[in-house]
Amino acid sequence: MRLSGKKVFITAAGQGIGFSIAEAYIREGATVLATDINKNLLESVKGAEVLELDVTKKLELSAAIKEWKPDILVNCAGVVHAGSILQATDEDFDFAVSLNMKAMFHSIKAALPFMRENKSGSIINVASVVSSIIAAPNRFIYGMTKAGVIGLTKSVSIEYVAEGIRCNSICPGTVDTPSLHERLKATGDYKNAMKAFVARQPMGRVGSPEEIAALAIYLGSDESVFTTGQNHVVDGGWSVG
Repeated sequence: MRLSGKKVFITAAGQGIGFSIAEAYIREGATVLATDINKNLLESVKGAEVLELDVTKKLELSAAIKEWKPDILVNCAGVVHAGSILQATDEDFDFAVSLNMKAMFHSIKAALPFMRENKSGSIINVASVVSSIIAAPNRFIYGMTKAGVIGLTKSVSIEYVAEGIRCNSICPGTVDTPSLHERLKATGDYKNAMKAFVARQPMGRVGSPEEIAALAIYLGSDESVFTTGQNHVVDGGWSVG
């Protein structure tokens, strides 16, 4: 198994992409600490240690990471804000920055001392193709914060590349998750909203969380030891043209 002996810390592991990554890491022999703000969701993560955690609470997040001492840190927690710049409020902006960017800043800062001591580590940040890669309508705050994640990833990677620590991001397109279905329902016309989402995918379908998890396995394993500072797009060709 590719990740036997590795300790992994995953945020937002209760459902969607985080859940699939947790399951995949467990199958590959890793020891996983699955965290989520919703404790009930963690009951479905079989084979992992679980922890109810709000990643926007710096002290709790940092303490959990320092205690776990992960070889692999997977930052999945995030929020998709809908709306243009004219529709965005200061409260929306501050919350998205706190969850999508600042939590990663805090988690990485907490994990780095152990990784530096160990001269090894893999940090995987879930960004988005909607970022500095492409734009999407009604995604002002989301695209801005995910672009920030890409910048964060590159900055961390260049600082620690000589110390055996790698930092990469995954940039999904539209993925079939509970979050997606909630956003589709919020439009008031679920069926047509889904058609519109699928129509913008050149492959004619949305992605699966398992497809994102497969890349996360590669980035966490020794198969990718020569890869750092990269933003891996998994979007079914959406960003190609």
